[in-house]
Amino acid sequence: MNFAMWRKALNVIPEVSKSEWDQLDVISKWLISTRAAVLIMTFISAALAGLFAWRDSSFSFLPWLALTLGLILAHASNNIFNDYTDFVRGVDKDNYFRTIYGAQPIASGLMTPRQHLTYFAVTGLLALTAGLYLVFINANDPVIWILLGAGAFFVLFYTWPLKYIALGEIAVLLVWGPLMIGGGYYVLAHHWNWNVVMASLPYVLGVTTVIFGKHIDKFKIDRQKRIFTLPVVIGEKAARYSVLTMMVLPYLFTFYLIGTKFFTPVMLIVLFALPTLKQVYPAFLQPKPETRPEGFPDGQGGWPLYFAPMAFWNNRSFGSLFMFGLLIDVVLRLLPFTQSFWR
Repeated sequence: MNFAMWRKALNVIPEVSKSEWDQLDVISKWLISTRAAVLIMTFISAALAGLFAWRDSSFSFLPWLALTLGLILAHASNNIFNDYTDFVRGVDKDNYFRTIYGAQPIASGLMTPRQHLTYFAVTGLLALTAGLYLVFINANDPVIWILLGAGAFFVLFYTWPLKYIALGEIAVLLVWGPLMIGGGYYVLAHHWNWNVVMASLPYVLGVTTVIFGKHIDKFKIDRQKRIFTLPVVIGEKAARYSVLTMMVLPYLFTFYLIGTKFFTPVMLIVLFALPTLKQVYPAFLQPKPETRPEGFPDGQGGWPLYFAPMAFWNNRSFGSLFMFGLLIDVVLRLLPFTQSFWR
């Protein structure tokens, strides 16, 4: 067991040679193949769904654990299938941008297509098992069947055709917010709550900035390959300013939810993420530089990606504080001597 590689793969997308790959254990290979470093975004969505359910006295650990594992495995299977689809369609040929900034096992010759599909099948089957378990314990609830079907749809069709027709970014917005957080809350609490969907927006907008940033980084080559991501359709400058807008909106949504007393003022803790926003904000005012800026990380989560890492750093800063603030918010609402606070 290569615990050092497990830790590395959970923090960055490692670059490995064929000889190094052959020496790795199966878990290390799976973590690299699934781009496990980005799965933290899905864990946070599941955690937020659980916190909202806990706040409404509807939390149960085993269903939440199944929900969390199912969502993470579904995201992981999507990442694997994404690589396979792009490889089959020839997108990753000719040193395509995606193959430069981290290991792409199938395009780099680390795995055969058959091995890659096996990873996808096993991961997808485990995700489906978790979903079916949630259906079973919820008395075959048709809404959960719909949520499960929607999840399967996005796993199978995000890479193609959604990403190719400017719907990939919208899919991310829908999946990590209404589907994961709103739907996750429904699975745990057994009813739909539009306030929870609204409360998911501060976090999911940050997640969407990451995929936007990555597609801005790939803007020129995606346009050449006729991959019509949303930045390609609306233009590079409009895409950068869209990201800036989505970085500011989470604060405004948080203020609104405090004003409506859905959140307590403790959620103002997210303001501690402003220094990170202040650090990354100016970069989005200008096009991507032609060469790596001095001091900017190189490879494994850095250059040649530029906007994506900065969006990820900003989202990690805001998202972590948002989840921590919500945890305190929940405690304040549940403790007997603070239950009436901010009501």
